[in-house]
Amino acid sequence: MPSTEIILTENVPGLGSEADQVKVRRGYARNYLLPAGKAYEVTPAAMRQLDNLKKKRAEREGRELNEAEEIARRINKTRITFTLATGGTGKAFGAITAQDIVTRLKNEIGHEIDRHKIVLERAIKDTGEHEVAIKLHHDVTAQFKFDVKSTEEPRDRGTDAEADAQEQGEQKHRSFFRRKKETK
Repeated sequence: MPSTEIILTENVPGLGSEADQVKVRRGYARNYLLPAGKAYEVTPAAMRQLDNLKKKRAEREGRELNEAEEIARRINKTRITFTLATGGTGKAFGAITAQDIVTRLKNEIGHEIDRHKIVLERAIKDTGEHEVAIKLHHDVTAQFKFDVKSTEEPRDRGTDAEADAQEQGEQKHRSFFRRKKETK
């Protein structure tokens, strides 16, 4: 399998970061990376430009790290309360997902976060206090704490049994499949 060495000019997922010198198959380099401007071939002139790319990469990574630390500080200070629709017994009718968290954080701190950076094993369907990790940078992780409240307080089955019986007695139940009796 013939391969060639190239220098990446930007981050390519699964291959490398900006200013990395990597070996790839010739067809991948010739048909995708080189025409798209994501890389260039290794030559003596390109090796001289490699130092400039490394400086640019270091500056960018420093900016991204500072920005991620600032956002992490704001997220750690933020305290949000979500309301979750629940039934009379306390069972949740919905869930709080990573997209819900992203939307609320954007409104609160004014910075949009990618939903894939939120480490959420499953959607949250429980009321109470929760903590979620947000990976903002490979070195920076913020801990976001929030409360989940119910829109309706769960009813106690023993005390409200009489009220439920009254409601059911007042309503006329008619089966869907029963036909109305014809009067002659």
